[in-house]
Amino acid sequence: MSFKCYKDKIDEGDTVILYLSNNLHAIEVQTEIKNKKGEMVENVFQTTFGALKVKNLIGIEYGSRVELSKGWGHVIQPTPELWSLTLPHRTQIIYTPDISMILLQLDLVPGAIVIEAGTGSGSLTHALIRRVRPNGHVYTFDFHDHRAKLAREEFESHGIADFVTAQHRDVLEQGFGADLSGKADAVFLDLPKPWDGVPHAVDAFKQEGGRFCSFSPCIEQVQRTCETLEQHGFQDISTMEVLQTELKVSRRTVSVRDLSFLKHKSVDNPVEEKPSSDKSYVVGAWPASTPGHTGYLTVATLPPAFLRKATVKPENGKSAPTEVIELKSDSESGEDKLVVDEG
Repeated sequence: MSFKCYKDKIDEGDTVILYLSNNLHAIEVQTEIKNKKGEMVENVFQTTFGALKVKNLIGIEYGSRVELSKGWGHVIQPTPELWSLTLPHRTQIIYTPDISMILLQLDLVPGAIVIEAGTGSGSLTHALIRRVRPNGHVYTFDFHDHRAKLAREEFESHGIADFVTAQHRDVLEQGFGADLSGKADAVFLDLPKPWDGVPHAVDAFKQEGGRFCSFSPCIEQVQRTCETLEQHGFQDISTMEVLQTELKVSRRTVSVRDLSFLKHKSVDNPVEEKPSSDKSYVVGAWPASTPGHTGYLTVATLPPAFLRKATVKPENGKSAPTEVIELKSDSESGEDKLVVDEG
């Protein structure tokens, strides 16, 4: 239950992060677990520093140092960032650099309703839940039934099931369902063909509009998505790539030469030109290698319904006339009126 709120002490059923010399391990605090034969045995977690009896964690404070048979470590309360580094991978996951940008671009606040298509391993879902709770809700979908089931069990064990609804559904074919029509503040798509999900996203947004984001590894996917977004009236369309670079801070010693010899140097009076001293500096150095490509984030804004301008291209490639509704001011009366343009 440790994901639901911050707490001081570890209770049975919590998920804790064990920190061991720059290595992280997620442990579910249960006194007994089933072995391969289906028998209940004492829960002992094996590490490179020896064994840890998990029952000894119950009742101690988060951040405490715990003794192992061959060393020691620390138990930390889990966060979405730590969970992303320790979770069991059911699919390729999105990591914190991209997640932080997604949360920013979707303009999420507590109380928001957000739809996620592509639950996967639940890395992003945990971060979405933390951002919108306590009054918001996350609706997440996965086309793989088994992954959706595991995600529901995981959210339940982490104590955050009240803030998320995980469903098995092929949203590209079936959409998000009638229950979510006109309810979403934000939509995120992590799908092979996000452009096919754009019309369903438009249907799911509130009348006030909202923010859209998709994650795609290939630029060809981005191009088709941007074209479809433009056709369905989205504005402020942009694509970005998040590459995290960390400067390594270290101390370097350099030789310092005393240049006073230049005032006295002559053919008859040579001066020693070797460095006369060393000086130490703290410097920030660029890493030898930078992180590689993960994916492109395409973000856009869907304006309010009365300002949307959609141009949907039919199969012949020509733009079909669409009904455009705009808010204009009457010069005589000074009142705002809705004007319908069918051209």
